[in-house]
Amino acid sequence: MAINEWPEDQRPRERLIKHGASALSDAELLAVFLRTGVAGKSAVDLGRDMISQFGSLSGLFAASIKDFSAIHGLGSAKYAQLQAVLELAKRAISEELQQHTSLSSPQAVKNYLQLLIGNKTYESFAVLYLDIKNRLITTEELFRGTLNHASVYPREVLKNALHHNAAAIILAHNHPSGSCEPSSADINLTQTLKQALTLVDIRVLDHFIVANPNVYSFAEHGLI
Repeated sequence: MAINEWPEDQRPRERLIKHGASALSDAELLAVFLRTGVAGKSAVDLGRDMISQFGSLSGLFAASIKDFSAIHGLGSAKYAQLQAVLELAKRAISEELQQHTSLSSPQAVKNYLQLLIGNKTYESFAVLYLDIKNRLITTEELFRGTLNHASVYPREVLKNALHHNAAAIILAHNHPSGSCEPSSADINLTQTLKQALTLVDIRVLDHFIVANPNVYSFAEHGLI
């Protein structure tokens, strides 16, 4: 049955307008995005197929255009729309971090990092450069590696921090393997970077490990 034949109080779009987006399931939110289903399936059914196919929303967002388009009813146009939505969300959170103190919005930082590196299939190491008021100046992906290793050079982090005239930085990398627990190498690297940057009066405020849907904060666990 098509969604427009459902009782009005059960339709995703109407429920979103009345109760807010948080009241909808993942499949219902995707249905609003899709707008229409395919023959024999409503948009909600198609949304469930998408989540089932990729295992999670994170898996869906990280899907290649080839894998995305392999689902009946989807194609390059929907893929482009989804990527545009993700980029808009990323930019909106970036604007928030540029306007407000990052330390006052730790959840916004986590959300930003989940969108930035949480869906990558390779290990990515990023640095957020902050001004004297801990507002975001810019973000850079400095290093990328295989599924389980990225070579991080403290000299490059230091050079770029000075280039951006940063007063502080936030480190972040992802664990595509799915576990956000820090390794001994992660802890040692953090301390090495902190010591190097202290020499030029640049603070390391935190180091986040992203393994969607989880984010681990070194500061929250007393490791910074």
